[in-house]
Amino acid sequence: MPPKKTTTKAKPEKTVKPVAPVVEEPQAPITFVDTVHDEEDVEFDAAAFSEDQVVGGKEKYYEAVGRRKEAIARVRLMTRKSTDEIKEDAAIMTVNGKDYRDYFTDAMLQTRVESPLKRLKSLSRFKVSAKVSGGGISGQADAVRHGISRTLEQFDANFRKKLKKAGFLTRDPRRVERKMPGLKKSRKGPRWSKR
Repeated sequence: MPPKKTTTKAKPEKTVKPVAPVVEEPQAPITFVDTVHDEEDVEFDAAAFSEDQVVGGKEKYYEAVGRRKEAIARVRLMTRKSTDEIKEDAAIMTVNGKDYRDYFTDAMLQTRVESPLKRLKSLSRFKVSAKVSGGGISGQADAVRHGISRTLEQFDANFRKKLKKAGFLTRDPRRVERKMPGLKKSRKGPRWSKR
């Protein structure tokens, strides 16, 4: 049998396309403009800001964050002036723009929020503003209490001993335990039947 003739196909040559050179345009140097004005030039609208947000404002405040479960509270504490037209034995506290008694309708939650100020016998001495979000109403009350305690500690370091003894400065780490597989909740199991 005669050997088979093998033919090799010529591979087409690859053509390389020329790449156009990238020309960078010269950029203008970056200049920073400092916009400092004299007090006479700038008109400041104090009505656009609340009293505690005004730069160089009328009231000095202490700010802290309180937490409990999923609730986070940002609390501001201001010293109360004697000219405030509110009963001396009542606390001035706002939570999310409402009076704390309107926000926490349950009496137990109201006493929980007031407790750091009552412990220091200074319920009528301070004004408190709190913004709270997340979690339920009970967790929010504990978060506000934690935040108030932290601001009171910033106001006067001597308050720390009483607040720590009462347990108000400790962040409560307890949370709901996760659901376990095969069970209805974390511990509760399905109803057992023999047959």
